[in-house]
Amino acid sequence: MADPKGFLTTGREVAKTRPVAERVKDWNEVYVPGSLLPIISKQAGRCMDCGIPFCHNGCPLGNLIPEWNDYAYREDWSAASERLHATNNFPEFTGRLCPAPCESACVLGINQPAVTIKNVEVSIIDKAWDSGDVTPQPPERLSGKTVAVIGSGPAGLAAAQQLTRAGHTVAVYERADRIGGLLRYGIPEFKMEKVHINRRIEQMRAEGTKFRTEVEIGVDIDAAKLRRRYDAVVIAAGATVSRDLPVPGRELNGIHFAMEYLPLANKVQEGDFVAPPLTAEGKHVVVIGGGDTGADCVGTAHRQGAASVTQLEIMPRPSEDRPGHQPWPTFPMLYKVTSAHEEGGERIYSVSTTHFEGDEDGNVQFLHLVEVEFVDGKLTQKPGTERKIPAQLVTLAMGFTGTDQSNGLVAQFGLELDERGNIARDADFATNVDGVYVAGDAGRGQSLIVWAIAEGRSAARGVDRYLTGRSALPAPIRPTDRALAV
Repeated sequence: MADPKGFLTTGREVAKTRPVAERVKDWNEVYVPGSLLPIISKQAGRCMDCGIPFCHNGCPLGNLIPEWNDYAYREDWSAASERLHATNNFPEFTGRLCPAPCESACVLGINQPAVTIKNVEVSIIDKAWDSGDVTPQPPERLSGKTVAVIGSGPAGLAAAQQLTRAGHTVAVYERADRIGGLLRYGIPEFKMEKVHINRRIEQMRAEGTKFRTEVEIGVDIDAAKLRRRYDAVVIAAGATVSRDLPVPGRELNGIHFAMEYLPLANKVQEGDFVAPPLTAEGKHVVVIGGGDTGADCVGTAHRQGAASVTQLEIMPRPSEDRPGHQPWPTFPMLYKVTSAHEEGGERIYSVSTTHFEGDEDGNVQFLHLVEVEFVDGKLTQKPGTERKIPAQLVTLAMGFTGTDQSNGLVAQFGLELDERGNIARDADFATNVDGVYVAGDAGRGQSLIVWAIAEGRSAARGVDRYLTGRSALPAPIRPTDRALAV
């Protein structure tokens, strides 16, 4: 146990954010650099080293949280990094982007603020990079087997790194011009600077992983031919089909999916554009969807100089306290104020968009909405609550409906789908096609980054066993597993 009285004597402190007026003028991460260093050891010391650490079950990766908390408390950062990497290939990603279901499952959280697990995690990995503890781990020998990984998001990268380290020759195919998937183009720079992706890619290259960008399987290479070229294939193409809003006026100019809007802003930071082709500057922006992607649109619009930003959510405003029907250690649906929301704008709950109104040139100008409520378990419009709000740029951030089938990948492989439209797989993450596996959102549906990494690691074990008859890679989760927190 780190500090036997830590949870009694030390209060919860989290990373400090930079002043709003400062950070909206740039695209750097919102946190004050180094703000965790003076406090993180004591924060790690709040861990109770529970006899049954429910944080393990709250985390799909099964992170060894009490162990690396103890090392962090003792400031043995190398040992902490080793324990952290034992279950997670990319803790710098999860430490910045994961909603931390582990903290919701923290035993201390029953009646006190939970341990700042996420902050401890990111502190450990940042120190590891700074001290040179993160180095390439090439395999001692090659197996002679080849694997293609389709998609370079967290699931694909995790699978590729595990398989490369197991001795297989791995090539990652990415249809975009850079590696990283939604980590690269779906996550704004102010949430995670892309240096964290870049140095992981360099580590993986040094280990032997090959990367092929601007190659779309199903279009540029026939999927069936790819299967014949490699001994195994892992599909980690994500669930990239955005949910649409089929209401009158949807065809007006200025209405875009979030994944049309956000990547262009990121491409400015990559140096591809001086200014984004699609910008919120001087416009009244409406974001439809109350989740994390919607918040990313809000923060991006602030930095682009929007005249106003309004975020709409069809569901009621969540409670600020854990609801009775979502008891510990489940992951509660709570009212969250992200860094983007701290920066301004308005959030409107329990409303539904009825139609859009445009000008004579076909550009959206107003969004018409109506309040809704649950009646007999169904969302119903409330008469007399219709109104319109200015809307010159609308982003649709209502989630995703499944993996892209328009490029022929599913049909060319001959893959079976499950009842939700995801690629079907068995307990080893194998599809109905021999030697073809699936990991992440393509098989699971839209989910968390921590699930993507967990599934990538697990699929890699299934592939390794398929290729060699056994596997020394860590034991996998099963596709049907559910952490208590999710």
